[in-house]
Amino acid sequence: MQDKNKIDQGAQDLFLFLWKKRKPLMLVGGIAFVASIIASLLMTELFRSTAIVFPAATSTVSFSEQGNAKAGAMDFGEEEQAEQMLQILQSSRIRNKVIERFDLFNYYEIKADDANRNFNLQKKYDKHITFERTRYGSIVIDVLDKEPNQAAEIANYIVKLIDTVKNEIVKERTVPAFEIISRKYHQLETEKLQLEDTLMKLSVLGVVTKESRANLYTSLSQVKTPSDHEFIKKAIDVNAKYGALYDGLAELREFKTDKLTTLEAAYEQAESDANADFTHKFDVESAVPADKKAKPKRMIVVLVSTLGALAFAILLLLIREKIAELRSLA
Repeated sequence: MQDKNKIDQGAQDLFLFLWKKRKPLMLVGGIAFVASIIASLLMTELFRSTAIVFPAATSTVSFSEQGNAKAGAMDFGEEEQAEQMLQILQSSRIRNKVIERFDLFNYYEIKADDANRNFNLQKKYDKHITFERTRYGSIVIDVLDKEPNQAAEIANYIVKLIDTVKNEIVKERTVPAFEIISRKYHQLETEKLQLEDTLMKLSVLGVVTKESRANLYTSLSQVKTPSDHEFIKKAIDVNAKYGALYDGLAELREFKTDKLTTLEAAYEQAESDANADFTHKFDVESAVPADKKAKPKRMIVVLVSTLGALAFAILLLLIREKIAELRSLA
């Protein structure tokens, strides 16, 4: 009960103090009110344009017989893909392209001889262009600009850059990988063709397969003319000389053929990844020019400024009053 009486007494004392100081407070409030109105009218009006995109679950075409079990080309991405897209949007690759495309150094009036021009531009950029992941997994791209048309153009340009920049990043890895696989694939192809050429030359000499070679001896015992006997005898001699070589080259050709078949799927996959420009997003909503300003909220600016000035004035008056009391006691 005693504590409540103290609180009530303190509130009464504060109210009496404010009543006694009502004239200076009203003066401060009036000045702050007028000044905040003028300041709010001088603030640059900013228009907001918003684009919304969903990341794709996968950004490649699978040549595997099993396909992509984890995600299909029509599936929306989840948290991992959204975070990856957010990192790309916040990267210097996107930022530098936007700065160059819209000449933001001049647009934001940052002087060329400014020692902190890059730092100041970064602050302006982060203030006017923001990216946010929603709880649904989409990415919201917000652009504030004094020109509503330019705000929409910047937002839509950033949406286009998502595919451009991610494809650049992907190709930094996929192109070298494809070049390595391509060299190996064509090397195997060349080696196989060389083996086939050698086998063809041996065939011209009369060398036959291992199965056909056994039949030569049977044919030799069945011939009736000397010329046929001589022909088969020469064939047997040639096969005796080159048969082992033919068999070895034939086995090696089969090995190269099997290896080429195995490598072909990897070659097709690497070629697709290196040469195709995939889309990595679903465009949910394109940015359009706003017909109403987003900032400043002049009523809020005036209200906050006036109340802030009054609160500061009350604090100063209370401090002044306390100092006067201490001096009177001294």
